[in-house]
Amino acid sequence: MRFAFYGRCSTEDAQDPESSRGWQIRRAQQLIDPHGGEIVAEYFDIGQSRSLPWKRRPEAARLLDDITNPARPFTELVIGEPQRAFYGAQFALTFPVLTHHGVGLWVPEVGGRVDPGSEAHDLVMALFGGMSKGERMRIQKRVKDAMANLAETTDRHLAGRPPYGYQLVDAGEHPNPAKASLGQRLRRLEPDPVTATVVKEIFTMYRGGMGFRAIAQHLTDAGHPSPSQHDPRRNPHRDQKGWAHSAVRAILVNPVYTGVRVWGKQEKFEALVDPDDVAAGYQTKMRWRRRDSWIMPDHKSHEPLVDDDLFTAVQTRIASRSKPGTTRAVPAKRSYALSGLLFCGQCGLRMQAGYHKSRHANGRGWKMYRCIPGRRRSITPDMTGHPSSLYVREDEIVSKLDPWLATLASPEWLRAAQEPSATHDAHVESLRKQIADRERKIRNLVDAIEEASGEMALLTEKLAQRTHERDQLKAELRRATQKRTVADQEIEELIAHVGGITSALAEATPEERAELYPSLGLKLIYDANPRQVNVEVDLARVAWTCPRGDLNPHPLNGD
Repeated sequence: MRFAFYGRCSTEDAQDPESSRGWQIRRAQQLIDPHGGEIVAEYFDIGQSRSLPWKRRPEAARLLDDITNPARPFTELVIGEPQRAFYGAQFALTFPVLTHHGVGLWVPEVGGRVDPGSEAHDLVMALFGGMSKGERMRIQKRVKDAMANLAETTDRHLAGRPPYGYQLVDAGEHPNPAKASLGQRLRRLEPDPVTATVVKEIFTMYRGGMGFRAIAQHLTDAGHPSPSQHDPRRNPHRDQKGWAHSAVRAILVNPVYTGVRVWGKQEKFEALVDPDDVAAGYQTKMRWRRRDSWIMPDHKSHEPLVDDDLFTAVQTRIASRSKPGTTRAVPAKRSYALSGLLFCGQCGLRMQAGYHKSRHANGRGWKMYRCIPGRRRSITPDMTGHPSSLYVREDEIVSKLDPWLATLASPEWLRAAQEPSATHDAHVESLRKQIADRERKIRNLVDAIEEASGEMALLTEKLAQRTHERDQLKAELRRATQKRTVADQEIEELIAHVGGITSALAEATPEERAELYPSLGLKLIYDANPRQVNVEVDLARVAWTCPRGDLNPHPLNGD
């Protein structure tokens, strides 16, 4: 008998993916060995929460896709531990799919193959799904309660990167003997010699009357490192081009600079992905908690950077500028067809939609897209050539974009788009090198964890990050190397679909355009000199019949 194996582990609780996979596959092999079973395919999700439905786990989704293929190399599926595979009602949603495609499910807890007609087997599997959900909820509750107690009673740094202006220093041996034996140490906050003075300067300048943007520009001109510049490793998702006024405001309202550590300002919560389809599962989001729900000790937990009087004065000025009790007229809601799709070709920032009012009496205005870096982030020296403001009218782009989109519904264009290119081959080779690099780093991290060298929490965090990067690169490589030829019938279906969309654009309202353009996978890059818009279109977003979406960008020239 030929089996596929499925397993899962989460790196959030410092699980070692290699050892977790090892014992799960060993349990599976012990179950199928007496029946002459052989594992010929493996699907193992790393860093995926058990609460995610199978269709949203990369390897589980690949498994569900493979079982629909009559030429698959396996006829059975074995799982080492059902609590890691099924959560809540996931078994009831997944098992019928396996049964429909003739794939048997084997789990150790029932001693072999799950019988679709057995009430006892169904009850056992449902029980394990409920146990898995209960175990996760208990762990979450215990962790939150323990963290709240530590936040109230200790001065140690609990988690996360240190606030700008502080650094982490050693605070002694870890109180947990097991963690102490692995070399883990306590950490506490201490003023950073480079950035602490910048924080003090920000508070002083704001109390002196400067605004957020003026302070941000002053810090950029003075060469003071922004949070993302000072610690780029911990802020890879942040733009490092100077200070943003939002970063200045975040520092000014943070009570941590008074020497009191605050925990629980934000919390995770789970929201349904689709309220009309509960089986799609939940997605984890963050939200701010009410200020009276924040947890902090009743004493100074670390050295303050500003005194209480200065902090209070700053909060008073911020509150006064918000002008509570006043109301402003809400402008009429307008739909912008290219909102979120148009980028500045010089700085790479997304252009902001706006409306220009005509100066003439009773004159109509027009929709436009602007790039004003100074209003969003302080201009850094490498952007001095960027105009202080540039804009392009929406109607100028749309009038040329729609006719160009109509040319996509052409068999010759679609066949030409499938031809391999040197750029594509270089991209594939780059992806393979990046995957090899991530796998080397993962092996090194696993070795370090097994040898218990260094800080365990940091190692596991890096392992999760590198594993996620590798999985993303592998998924991109699979998309880039899959078969690129589209059959004539599929081309006809895609032409009909694209043609229908482009025909609808001819009489579409602004609201309808705002929905139709994203469905084509559009990305537009505006070059102010010369006035030109480069358009990228992802036809894989239009219909599943198109196997590739990385079609070459084509220029759309404008006057």
